[in-house]
Amino acid sequence: MKFLVTGGSGFIGTNLVEKLIAKGAQIINVDTTAPYKKSHEKYWTKLSILDKDSLLEVFQKEQPEFVIHLAARTDTDPINKLEDYVVNTDGTNNLLEAIKSVNSVKHTIITSTQFVHQYKGFPKDDTDYAPHTIYGESKVISEKLTRSADLKCNWTIIRPTNIWGPWHLRYPYEFWKVLAQGLYIHPGKQKVMRSYGYVGNVVHQILTILEKSPELVHQQVFYVGDAPLNLLDWVNQFSINQIGKKVKVVPRFLIKTIALTGDVLKVVGLNFPITTSRYKSMTTSNDAPMQKTFDVLGNSPISLEMGVEETIEWLKEEHPSLIKVSETKNNS
Repeated sequence: MKFLVTGGSGFIGTNLVEKLIAKGAQIINVDTTAPYKKSHEKYWTKLSILDKDSLLEVFQKEQPEFVIHLAARTDTDPINKLEDYVVNTDGTNNLLEAIKSVNSVKHTIITSTQFVHQYKGFPKDDTDYAPHTIYGESKVISEKLTRSADLKCNWTIIRPTNIWGPWHLRYPYEFWKVLAQGLYIHPGKQKVMRSYGYVGNVVHQILTILEKSPELVHQQVFYVGDAPLNLLDWVNQFSINQIGKKVKVVPRFLIKTIALTGDVLKVVGLNFPITTSRYKSMTTSNDAPMQKTFDVLGNSPISLEMGVEETIEWLKEEHPSLIKVSETKNNS
């Protein structure tokens, strides 16, 4: 089987390429960035999906059977404009044109985001949109482009939830770093239900889509990730494995006060770990409609505990300073 993966050097892409290598697949990773793993470099083609002509050439040459589109700009800075996300819009359109230019493609998976419908309850159907952030708006456009592309192959749209695991690009410098420093404080004991997903389970779901009968997955949308869980349980799994104890739980009103201070500091150009925006995110339940995914693709094969264990092993190799458990035990 021959796979063309856009964004194969990114977080989900790195885990997907690793799995495809283990399966003995032929792989073409189209990405502007070199792979993080040196063993992946031989599969890499340095190319932007905004370069339509070059992208068409790759498709004509390689004749891929399966296309998994992961390449995207994913930041959610409120100062951004829609034109800042041309990779998500024009880039996706270029990819769709490239897919149509060959007869080899059997199935295409287009990656969207849960942000196409956020904080408005569950969507009524696959085209019920309530985008959160400009990034979410750009992904609404990519979904609409996919639906109107008249592809000759089977296609499926996936909407990742909050995905975590080895090779995450930000968490080692943000969440896991704050935990390692003992600076994380959790707002109250009230349950905050969130949809998270271990990257190994997401890769499994992506490949399962390609194995299913077309009548189950063609022209369908699946949220990918794990069953919703209490945010505090997820945070504590990492805290125990990183520093040997659970996180501090502080009344919400105190954290909200700290967040207001963070807003003031941000105005004067100083970074602060908690702002009112971050506070809202930490205290708002935001679970995704996962049942359709589990009904069609099956339950997640990797448990929360197993996923955390695998991630901790990766952190020990790539970011050893973030693991303090042995140091904590020695000092106790």
